[in-house]
Amino acid sequence: MYHEINQLHYGVAIEKEETLFKDKSEFQEVEIFKSKGLGNVLTLDGLMMTTEKDEFFYHEMISHIPLIAHKNPENILVIGGGDGGTVREVLKHKSVKSIEMCEIDGMVIEASKKFLPTISCGLNDPKVKIFVEDAIEYIKNKKNCYDVVLIDSTDPMGPGEGLFTEEFYTNVKNSLREGGIVVPQSESPFANVVEMGKMYKLLKKVFKNVAPYCGPIPTYPGGYWSWAFCSDEVEVPHCHKKVDKQRADEISKLCKIYNARIQTSSFDVPNFVKEIAGVE
Repeated sequence: MYHEINQLHYGVAIEKEETLFKDKSEFQEVEIFKSKGLGNVLTLDGLMMTTEKDEFFYHEMISHIPLIAHKNPENILVIGGGDGGTVREVLKHKSVKSIEMCEIDGMVIEASKKFLPTISCGLNDPKVKIFVEDAIEYIKNKKNCYDVVLIDSTDPMGPGEGLFTEEFYTNVKNSLREGGIVVPQSESPFANVVEMGKMYKLLKKVFKNVAPYCGPIPTYPGGYWSWAFCSDEVEVPHCHKKVDKQRADEISKLCKIYNARIQTSSFDVPNFVKEIAGVE
């Protein structure tokens, strides 16, 4: 039996059938196990990363909201995301010409390719270039390179800790082309209130426009997750009239969650989330 207890002292339990992969890399313990009801499951240092059954909740939301909000996303950077799910979703966009994925832990990539094939299936696409490097160093000298940067990171601890600094986000901002958008995952507004609040204070120091959007993820802490939409030039896509409905509808046909209404309604967050993020 797998258990993860969150900061509110409750959590998720998953019945295991067998361990498929378990090893310790330079950075963390990587485990993939077969579950009884959720397919294969990836954990890092014992913390839930993804399951075959519910991964689409996360990967569709981190990818399609910013890509549809951008007028013509061509060059994309994914930071983290070694399981490949975010890359798979980005590849659904016809305008995308290149995807760079910078993942610090090569063991996550190789284990996912072998044991999470439905999630990692886009990693061998010719549009994708994989860099097994520290994103903090990788992004430092990137200027005017990307239309959208997706930060598919772990929590602010261990190998992901350095991705939650003003210097890092300033470098990410400098890597954007005109009209660029950045979306990092921004924790659970129910189970990670302190961390989320600190993150939004940081993001608002760097970007002119910052807003949370939310969605459910059954196996994540609290079952409810957030992402931060960040840009200097692009306004938060509240208004339905601002959505490229044709592009949104095309992507929707390939998705389990995403559609044109979610593109805007996901920004209609509850009052308590606005309070945590410090937005109106």
